Amino acid sequence: MGHSRAEKAQSRKRILAAAATRIREAGLEGISVGELMKSVNLTHGGFYGHFESRAHLIAAALEQALADSDKAVAAHLGEKGDLTVKSIVNSYLSPAHRDHPSSGCAIPTLASEVSRADPEVRAIMAQQLAKGFGIIGEALGETKGEANPDTEQFAASAWSMMIGAMMISRIMAGDPLADRVLAHARKSILELAQLHGARKA
Repeated sequence: MGHSRAEKAQSRKRILAAAATRIREAGLEGISVGELMKSVNLTHGGFYGHFESRAHLIAAALEQALADSDKAVAAHLGEKGDLTVKSIVNSYLSPAHRDHPSSGCAIPTLASEVSRADPEVRAIMAQQLAKGFGIIGEALGETKGEANPDTEQFAASAWSMMIGAMMISRIMAGDPLADRVLAHARKSILELAQLHGARKA
């Protein structure tokens, strides 16, 4: 790779990193191409050397934000030991995660906007959600790729509660009920996990 190509690749990484952080802070519509390029010390005109359009940037930034979320979650869970439903739920439904949306899971921050976005953008988040369902399945001891309707039902229910509880808790931040919302959701999901285990026994 030539020097100029290497510089271009590095510039694209900087743009995407900044854009991924920005959409988690301000949403899909919170990106101004001019401000974004200025924040990484590049010219507005240079944007089109990296992306075909603003829509293309948003799709790539969402992919980056979701990949960053995966890395953060994996690192945190790795510190806690084995992957279990309890470790996933406790990590995700924590006040620390709620209070740092720019470095946490992008789904609760962006779900409402993505549901109204272009099919390409929706497909990116849909794929991430499907991956999340699979992670819950692995935590329950399912073989990767195994189709189990009961496990899928539990995983879909668990993620729906986790994402919804995170959104509600962020709305209510500063109110003591915000922490209780997270605690109630943790308790409900773990109770459902016990029922799921009982059905398998």
